[in-house]
Order: sequence, then C-alpha cells, then structure tokens
Amino acid sequence: MAETSVPQGGQALLFLTDEQLRKGIEAMFFAYRGFTADPDRILADKAYGRAHHRAIHFIHRSPGTTVNNLLAILGVTKQSLNRVLRTLVEDGLVESRVGRNDKRERHLFLTPEGAALERELSDAQRERMRMAYRAAGPVAVAGFRQVLEAMMDEEIRRQYEALRDKSA
Repeated sequence: MAETSVPQGGQALLFLTDEQLRKGIEAMFFAYRGFTADPDRILADKAYGRAHHRAIHFIHRSPGTTVNNLLAILGVTKQSLNRVLRTLVEDGLVESRVGRNDKRERHLFLTPEGAALERELSDAQRERMRMAYRAAGPVAVAGFRQVLEAMMDEEIRRQYEALRDKSA
C-alpha cells in the first residue's frame, strides 16, 4: 500500500476534491445508519421512533427543561413534539410538571422507566462510539469532534456548547 504524506498543519485539508468530499458525505450517511441501528431496534420493540429517542436523550441531559427549550434544541414543530411527548407521558416515561414561576410552562423529567430506557439506548450508542474511538485513536477523535463542531450552524453550536459546558 502506498504511503501518503500529509503536509504539516493539515494544509492538505484545504484542497479536498469533490470526490473526497463525496466520500466523506457518504461515510457520514453510513456511520449515522450504524450509530442509530441499535437504538432503532430497541425503539421498534416499543413502537417508538428516533423522535422519541431524541426527546428522551435531551430530557435526560437537562432534567426540568421546558417544552419550549426542547423545541429549540430539537428544531421540530410544536405539533410534532407534542405528539411525541403525549406518547411518552401516557406511557409513563416522561413526567410533565407545571412551572413554579410561570404556570404556562411545562417542565419535563424522565420517570424511572424513562431513565431506564434512556440508559439502554445510550449504552448501545456509547459502546459503538467507544469501539470506534479506540480504533481511531485520540488524535482522530479530536479531529472528528472539530469537524462535527465546524459543520454546526452558529445557533446550534451555542446550544451544543451550553449542553457540553453544563456537563463539564
């Protein structure tokens, strides 16, 4: 196999061809498919989809988050989120509490059953990420995170950083 040389400072990255970019796009599509495969199987057994998974994930990350905050994070319509939340509340996975200061606000919390499902879903994804990170090594992991963050729109990056900083 021929060895390729990468100029110092990653200069080669500034001159990616359309073909190299296409390969990166395809890798993202297939990686996402792998990343969601295990949770999709778990969710299918419960008649839930990825929207339920995302809601459960971010309610877990920010217990007591408001419906409006969750709307902003997920970037979905109110109607769509209400449908998902109604199911999760009816099934006993999410609890919706009236705000103490503003009675119009609804604060969302996972129930013990919701927390157990979140853990099952996240464990599957963490294991896949852990194996990929180990195989790629720390330099690749840092570079991968840089690429993902660079692809985020400014508002989305602020939300991501707020969540990241909260857990630091």
